[in-house]
Parts: sequence; C-alpha cells; structure tokens
Amino acid sequence: MFGHAILELLLKSFSLDEISQMDVQQLADFLGQKGRNRFADPECIAKSIQKAARSSYRLSKCVEDSIDLLLGLSIQSIRSLQAQIKELDKAITRHLEGIPNTLQTIPGIGPVHAADILAEIGQIERFDNQAALAKYAGLTWSKHQSGRFQAEDTSLIRSGNRYLRYYLVEAANWVQRHDETFRTYYRKKYEEVPKHQHKRALVLTARKLVRVIDALLRNGQIYTPRKGEDR
Repeated sequence: MFGHAILELLLKSFSLDEISQMDVQQLADFLGQKGRNRFADPECIAKSIQKAARSSYRLSKCVEDSIDLLLGLSIQSIRSLQAQIKELDKAITRHLEGIPNTLQTIPGIGPVHAADILAEIGQIERFDNQAALAKYAGLTWSKHQSGRFQAEDTSLIRSGNRYLRYYLVEAANWVQRHDETFRTYYRKKYEEVPKHQHKRALVLTARKLVRVIDALLRNGQIYTPRKGEDR
C-alpha cells in the first residue's frame, strides 16, 4: 500500500518545493486515499516526506526533466509487471481449484505458495515418509548433525530440490506469522543461539512444516494446530 501511494505521488510530478510547501493535511489525505486508508498515521508519513523533500539536493531543470522521464518509464514498467503478476496469480488460483489439496488450510499458505509446493512435490506417494520428503527438499543434515542442530553455523546438506526448499522456507516465514503453534516454535529456535537467529529458526520451522505438509497430503487431512507441540 505504501509503494502504491508513493508511485501515485511521483506520477503527479510534484516538484520537491511543491511537496515541501503543500498543506500537511492535503498530503496526508492524498496518501490516505491512494493507500486505501490503511495507514495508521498518514499525517506522520506526510510530515516525514516533507522533511525529506526540504533536505533534498535541488537539481538543475535539465537534469530534473531527465530524471522525471526515467522515473515515469520505470513506474510504467513496475505497473506493467504488477498487472502481469495479478493475472498469473489469478490463473494459479483457478488452476489450483481443480487439484485436491489441503495445504491452504494452513494459516499463511495461499494459492501461490500451495501451487509452488505441490508442483515440486508431485505425488506424495513418491516418498516413503516425511523424512524422505525433507531429504528431497534439502532440509536435512548429515547423520552426526541430525537431531542436535544447536550450533548456529551447522549447515544443511548440499543436495536436494533447491526450488522446493526455497518455497518451503518462504512458506514457513508466512506460516509462523499467522499460526501460533509455528510462531511459538520459531521463537523458541530463534532464542536458542546468539547469531544467525532468523535464518536458523526459519530453516527449522520449514523442516517442521514438511512434517505437516506430508501428513496433510498423504492423509487428505485439514490442518489442525496442536497446542503445546514444539518438536
């Protein structure tokens, strides 16, 4: 929403002087409207923008015109890409409706993440168990490291489907924001080490997510959080 509002502000071709001298409430109203009234404090944001505008270095008219042209072209490119992404998201959602799966019952996993994961896994029956699925995704460690991932610098195996691993880690980041069970697990792993906390906790959360995904796909279940589960 913030990016959309700023793009709209740039498209209006206001000069730095015009922005800095604009009535604060007028600028706040503009940001609120373009941000679809989702800003908690649009007036504070408006003041910050004006402060930045006042302290910005002023360019010559020739240079400013060139930059305005480049900005306009860049904004057009961004909007074109955004429109394409929306169309692709709609197509993915439509296609996913014809594929039986329960991954979207996990809070934080939408149609795009579900489609990404399903596309890389294929038929769950290809894997003997969740451990085999985790190994395929490269979310496992060598035997002497397995089960004692305490050191923050312990590395994953250098094999597996890197696309599936990426999708699982990305999905885990969203899931831990929306689901209490995963959030608690993430925080626990985050606090176990003094450095690389987020990266380590996220990978371990993704490994936990693999167990859940395997169970849902293998048994056709919907996601039911288990309170107190921290394995």
